[in-house]
Amino acid sequence: MQHAAEVARRLLEIKAVKLRPQDPFTWASGILSPIYCDNRVALSYPAVRNFLKECLREQSGNFGSFDVVAGVATAGIAYGALLADALEKPFVYVRSSAKDHGRRNMIEGELAENVRVLVVEDLISTGGSCLKVVEALQESGARVAGVLAIFQYGFPKTSAEFGEKHIEFQTLTNYDTLIRQALDSGYIDSSDLDTLRLWRENPEGWGALYAL
Repeated sequence: MQHAAEVARRLLEIKAVKLRPQDPFTWASGILSPIYCDNRVALSYPAVRNFLKECLREQSGNFGSFDVVAGVATAGIAYGALLADALEKPFVYVRSSAKDHGRRNMIEGELAENVRVLVVEDLISTGGSCLKVVEALQESGARVAGVLAIFQYGFPKTSAEFGEKHIEFQTLTNYDTLIRQALDSGYIDSSDLDTLRLWRENPEGWGALYAL
């Protein structure tokens, strides 16, 4: 992750990542979190968008040769398409579940059997959505080269779950790098560090304690 610090800095600069240790966000899952990451914001900033596209292009080389780029619906679609365009490779995207009408596709686009596919996501939290996409691709006859995303929270159980499935994943930047950049820039102060560390170690438990 040679560009990890710069990616984190730019995401903070455009407020794609927000840190509120004293006023946590509520995720869709119900988890209370001192951080909220929305990399879709970067799509509205051409300079940042192009920088991320170049970083994705460069880091995608770590996965060896692959034939197709697959975006994870919905937030990974744009970044997957940007990478596929940069590499001049075919692109598909994968839904979280099959449509209930039309052709009832889960994979949108043309995907031949036995091709090697790189999965692209905007961020990885628990990794559940990515691994579901990996499974769908494998069931279709594709071989998955790995998963590439912009950001990860670095939950220990995420690495364990990817390891169990023997799927490599990489990100352009990560939680630890982001926190260092936020501290250096004055976005947070040192008094917030314990809160941020404790949350990452046990997000469900931290939220329960905060609610008290």
